[in-house]
Amino acid sequence: MLRYNAHMTKTSKVATPLAIVALGVVFGDIGTSPLYALQAVFGLSGQNLPVNQDNVYGIISLIIWSITIVVSIKFVGFIMRADNEGEGGIMALVSLIKGMAIKHKGLFITLGLAGVALFYGDSIITPAISVLSAVEGLKVVAPSLTTFVLPITIAVLVVLFWIQKYGTAAIGRFFGPTMLIWFLAIGLGGAWRVWQYPSAIWALSPYTAIGFVVDHPLVAFLSLTAVVLAITGAEALYADLGHFGRRPISQAWFMVVFPALALCYMGEGALILHQPGISNNILVQLFPSSLRAVFVVLATFATLIASQSVISGAFSLTRQAVKLEFLPKMIVQHTSIQETGQIYMPFINFVLFIMVVALVLGFGSSAALANAYGIAVSGTLAADTILFLVVMRVQWRKSITAVALAATLFVPVDLLFVSSNVRKLLHGGIFPIAIGCVTYLIINTWTKGDKIVDKERRAKEGPVLDFIDSLSSLKPPVKRLPGAAVYIGHHLKYTPLALRAMVEEIHELPEKVVIITVQTTTAAHVPTEKRAVLDNFGADDGISHLMLYYGYHDTVNIPKVLKSLRTLDPDLDFDLSTVAYFVSSSKLIVTKRHNMAKWRKSLFYLMYRNEQDASDYYKLPIKQTEEMQVPITL
Repeated sequence: MLRYNAHMTKTSKVATPLAIVALGVVFGDIGTSPLYALQAVFGLSGQNLPVNQDNVYGIISLIIWSITIVVSIKFVGFIMRADNEGEGGIMALVSLIKGMAIKHKGLFITLGLAGVALFYGDSIITPAISVLSAVEGLKVVAPSLTTFVLPITIAVLVVLFWIQKYGTAAIGRFFGPTMLIWFLAIGLGGAWRVWQYPSAIWALSPYTAIGFVVDHPLVAFLSLTAVVLAITGAEALYADLGHFGRRPISQAWFMVVFPALALCYMGEGALILHQPGISNNILVQLFPSSLRAVFVVLATFATLIASQSVISGAFSLTRQAVKLEFLPKMIVQHTSIQETGQIYMPFINFVLFIMVVALVLGFGSSAALANAYGIAVSGTLAADTILFLVVMRVQWRKSITAVALAATLFVPVDLLFVSSNVRKLLHGGIFPIAIGCVTYLIINTWTKGDKIVDKERRAKEGPVLDFIDSLSSLKPPVKRLPGAAVYIGHHLKYTPLALRAMVEEIHELPEKVVIITVQTTTAAHVPTEKRAVLDNFGADDGISHLMLYYGYHDTVNIPKVLKSLRTLDPDLDFDLSTVAYFVSSSKLIVTKRHNMAKWRKSLFYLMYRNEQDASDYYKLPIKQTEEMQVPITL
């Protein structure tokens, strides 16, 4: 048995500290929240909530302490420690739990997938509300351009989604410095207003938030629907853990982002309180009139960066779901030289673009969009908390007391945010929930249908050892031809259908036959020294099996692996330019069996027909690849 060991090197030339680079990827969403969060609380000219000192400083204190508890303590302090070999995000938690031997595993995985589905709702709303809120700053700078806000927003979004196929590696190096300037700007703008109105400093005290909740419990509860907008992007901190690591993200958060946000929100609160009637485009009006036009341009760039981060996150999350077999295989294009770099998924990009533009046109303003925002965010954050508690108890083996203390601190906060946002269902909040439901339905339909097809395929394949044993007794004997062939299998220890068809129908086999089975593990990455295992079944008949293990963040490339293994074992020493690759695909036949609803069978069939070609997925050379279809009933 051979285990593949290869040397892999990575070069990373970063001109700026990693924490600054992280500013451009991790914090765009949460960093642009001041554009619309307070406006959602008080409305235009305060028609949602009366503008007075109790309300303003109470809300600001709630925002600051919500950020402290949810982001600083829960995510940075605790959840970011629950990584899957360095990778983070809700899908990392799902993969961790998928590998555990625990009761109710299916329930927890379902909860995680529901959180994943809600993330897509967030991915659609973030570009729409961020870009729209930034462009709306024109209303303050040049009121005559108000009618051009929607056209300009659509144009910016067209450019944003169009450049995805080219990647952002060339301009990505400017994201960090740009966001650093953004945070310095909003921090200084807020500090200037706090210096003008020092009473705003009271918002930093937790007693201000507690007093507001005690004196105005209903108002405080209802205001959570807008307060949650200030913590959007908390999931991004966790999801980007694999790109930067916990320390750079923590440094950027505590040294730059958190202080800037706190100053900004206090400054906005002071401005609203002491200059009534300007609760529209509050952030723009933090600055002197001479700087507002420049700030609108900066805000537009910041929201583009925030949107880019969310779109890239949707690509990454989808690829993880595909690798873990929760979704059908989709085309993934690498927009950088390194396969571990940025990716582009045409179908996901197209769907996101259509939905984002529809949102902008349908809602028309960031204030209206804010009503739809928050319920998806709070749902995802709640799912993160519950899955983290499971990891804390099972993987970390923490005591019941420790888990209960963490649950006591985090779960009530999540429940408050979720329950307060329920009323948004009547004011646009149904949209992200609908997106989440449709996404979950697609995931659930695919996984159920795939299990049925998988079971049918196994029945046709049969054990590979029995198949090999039967070769010697066939009459007439199987003719062995010069050359080598690679058969892509679907299951370990089972016979690829293409191989079985070659023997039963053509009665021929090449001298060297390699059966390759690819398995995606629940780990994010599989080290190269553990990637390949070769087994010749203890016989010298030229037939061997190569098992390849990949993580859900790894790119499958079979020819590349075979090239690395040629000199390590005689069974794999053949000419890769002439070897034939055989892929057995299923020709799906939909029946009237009651194993799945008819409409779900139609949905699964549609996804199955449009699944990415196996030759593309495995990076097989087209001219050397043969595909054999085998009927499989659904």
